[in-house]
Amino acid sequence: MSEAEAPDETTTWPELAISLYDRLTGRNAEITYEFEDMAVDVPSKTGEDPDYAHWRIDGTLTVTTREKE
Repeated sequence: MSEAEAPDETTTWPELAISLYDRLTGRNAEITYEFEDMAVDVPSKTGEDPDYAHWRIDGTLTVTTREKE
């Protein structure tokens, strides 16, 4: 990937979601992840002293995208 094609630095969760959606929309993309008793501490913000939400995932998470017709 060239420097001109490289994504800008993402600093928030909404920016990350929008960036991912923009890259996948219209490409008939599907991403499937399988987790076995995975635990994630998700920060509420970037920077110093964020609060954390504790997520536990055991199973399959599928993300699909498609353009509206």
